[in-house]
Amino acid sequence: MQCGWSLLGPLQWIRYVNKQVKVKAGKDEEHRGWLLTVDPVSASLVLVNFLDQDDVGGGRASVQVVMGHAVQEVQVLQEADQETTERLQSSFLPPRSRPLAPEQLHQRRAGVRRWLEQNRVPVQEDGEELLVAGALTITAPYGPEDCCSSNQIILDRVQRLIQSQPAEPPIHSTAPPNHSAALPADQPIQRLIQSHTAPPADQSERSSCD
Repeated sequence: MQCGWSLLGPLQWIRYVNKQVKVKAGKDEEHRGWLLTVDPVSASLVLVNFLDQDDVGGGRASVQVVMGHAVQEVQVLQEADQETTERLQSSFLPPRSRPLAPEQLHQRRAGVRRWLEQNRVPVQEDGEELLVAGALTITAPYGPEDCCSSNQIILDRVQRLIQSQPAEPPIHSTAPPNHSAALPADQPIQRLIQSHTAPPADQSERSSCD
């Protein structure tokens, strides 16, 4: 049980995170849920309640914000187990931020390589990385933002090509390659790469590498 919630500060609030709490706020108001986080400015609580797994949308969650100035008392009801903690930490991350399983990474890498090859881009695998004509590398999880090159022109072209990749390219297909995302015929991407393997002087310092 804790009174004077807004006066505690972050070092005390963190002790309640990832725990199921009962919050008394205002007149005769009571809220329950897993404490996901506390706003450091307003002391507002973000409570999460997971819906029944047997529900049609099993795994969904409801979110409620309790304003810090209205909080009168916070009581811990239950500690979170490892599974609940992981769900709290991952439920509200954007999909791009969630880790992929090894087999998913392998499938994604193979899909990106196929897509580049279909668009006549020279590419090879080097361990878990993709190398594009020695001028650009693509690291896991192989999205446009995972491309790295000191040549901004090549970087922009390859990133745009990956962005245009179908969401789920077929693993085995007898259909002719889709070249709709390739560069115009008068400047195919492999020619662009070959002519720009050495970055221009005014762009040599530009890179998307983190």
